[in-house]
Amino acid sequence: MNLVGLDPAHIDRFPGAFSGGQRQRIGIARALATNPKVLALDEPVSALDVSIQAGVINLLAELQAKLELSYLLVAHDLSVVRHISDRVAVLYLGGIVEIGDVDAVFDESRHPYTQALLSAIPIPDPTVERTRSRVVLKGDLPSPTDNEPGCRFASRCPLFQTLPEQDRARCLHETPALHGGEGADHLVACHFR
Repeated sequence: MNLVGLDPAHIDRFPGAFSGGQRQRIGIARALATNPKVLALDEPVSALDVSIQAGVINLLAELQAKLELSYLLVAHDLSVVRHISDRVAVLYLGGIVEIGDVDAVFDESRHPYTQALLSAIPIPDPTVERTRSRVVLKGDLPSPTDNEPGCRFASRCPLFQTLPEQDRARCLHETPALHGGEGADHLVACHFR
């Protein structure tokens, strides 16, 4: 319990006696009980107040360094992803559309969906926030159960709208594979990026 910042004297308390942050720390302690090398973290701070989130994120970073842990982090809060991750994969309807080093994906995103997600992150500077452009997605979200060929993002893709008819046909009928430059570690699933 000390490892995750909890008082061992509280071991006999009932769950309702702990705060949300303490309960999250208990969950982390339980996961560490088997001495794992990899932890799957599904939205580890999404239900916590922002003030508590920082403590849990810092704890995860400390544990990662101290115990040589690897994390598989699932999160919708991209600020958390950037802070704690070395590599990131962006998924759309269950498929990877972009993957690479966290700095490459955040600073040089190539897939239109990744660009839309990143443009939605608020910037604390009001002057910059007011003047920046956002990528607003339009169009219908396809059914996640459809198994049609082609790019699953095409119906919402801002790039698709600018393509000539022949290229649009490729998007609609040919599923894009992840690709990058020679020896690239930053991969994108888009025919035209």
